[in-house]
Amino acid sequence: MESRLSLQELNNVAEVEIVYRRKPNCKASEKPVIHTSSDAYAIFMHYWNLDTIELIEEFKVLYLNRRNTVLQLLDLSKGGISGTIADTRLILASALKVCASSVVLAHNHPSGIVKPSRADQALTHKIKIAASYHDILIVDHLIVSQDCYFSFGDEGLL
Repeated sequence: MESRLSLQELNNVAEVEIVYRRKPNCKASEKPVIHTSSDAYAIFMHYWNLDTIELIEEFKVLYLNRRNTVLQLLDLSKGGISGTIADTRLILASALKVCASSVVLAHNHPSGIVKPSRADQALTHKIKIAASYHDILIVDHLIVSQDCYFSFGDEGLL
């Protein structure tokens, strides 16, 4: 069967490259391990900009290996005062890229009230279902503020 595509067309196909760069000089034994929701909260808060936590809603993701060792933190999105985008495809694409076994989700409520909304619950369920198709476990979803957090995992909502 003869192709009708020109050489120029054939050369215009984009290639995908999968790259994972770990921090130089960082041994696996030195990486943090998540044992509890408070461990995850401590890591997220270390990387959260406390100058904007009560102003801008953000969504972040921790990717973990089978031992719950943190592989990567992703600053997924920054939104406005009352919302941000948590794109399931980007969350899972990054999880696959780093070969994560599990994920911890987090976002803040600029109001400081960490009670989950119906939209928060629906989003968590949607991501959990999508991740399950790839054998990736959503171990928690935290809603954070400067002073406290709400854990979907601790409250039995996962």
